[in-house]
Amino acid sequence: MNPFSYIGIFTKPNDVRVDNTLRQLHEFLLQRGHHVFCDQNAGLILGLPSMPAEELARRIDLAIVVGGDGTLLTSGRLLALHEAPIVGVNLGRLGFLVDVSPDEMHTQLEQILQGHYQEEPRFVLHAEVSRDGETIGGDDALNDVVLHVRNEIRMIEFTTWVDGTFVNTQRADGLIISTPTGSTAYALSSGGPIMHPSLQAIVLAPICPHTLSDRPLVISSQSVIEIQLCEQRDIPARLSFDGHNNIELESGDRVRIHTRPEKVRLLHPQNYDYYHILRAKLHWGVQP
Repeated sequence: MNPFSYIGIFTKPNDVRVDNTLRQLHEFLLQRGHHVFCDQNAGLILGLPSMPAEELARRIDLAIVVGGDGTLLTSGRLLALHEAPIVGVNLGRLGFLVDVSPDEMHTQLEQILQGHYQEEPRFVLHAEVSRDGETIGGDDALNDVVLHVRNEIRMIEFTTWVDGTFVNTQRADGLIISTPTGSTAYALSSGGPIMHPSLQAIVLAPICPHTLSDRPLVISSQSVIEIQLCEQRDIPARLSFDGHNNIELESGDRVRIHTRPEKVRLLHPQNYDYYHILRAKLHWGVQP
């Protein structure tokens, strides 16, 4: 029995690089007898009927995301709510998450669609912002939730608690709250560690802290993180989710961050090797 009868194709908008790969993918899936559905971006490129991503996520057994890591981050946050497994076809630059090569797409997808794959769950963060005791917004992040200054080149001041215990009050350009998935992204450029995706851990990485001894801190993914902007420094700040969906913050606002119970289910080819990806993408061992 085919484990993936209903397959959804997700892609990035307004990128001509995906056209040829999308057409090949669509034809390949139809020839194998799958029921294929398109998100609005893929439908527009292929000239086929489409449906909103939310409805698509509810109907499919498997999502194939064509693009780069950013495309998968956008789709993954939605698909995690329905725990639909995801395969990523890499047309972007880095490709830590999307690891099926377009040149080997047919061979690798054939194996995955026959049930030969590695499944890797990735947890998702959820953050909510409250002001004067009222929730004013929130969202999910697969990579990171980032508190950062906006509009001015000035530090913000904020206090952090973990599981209700005071950690620190610090001045910095911001704070990155990153999953292991996001540890090779913004957190890495801020001095954070690379965390293996299987770790159930979160890193708190300050951005350009005023005190040089303020270093990245790794905590349990089961912890609840609370951050409050100090009322004494009225510096405009912002909360971002995977670099998008910003919430504008004011002094005194409080942010609460925890992991969601649902996971992103990434499917990799059987020969998937995380350390090989690190070597290739970060150019380890390359002679100058």
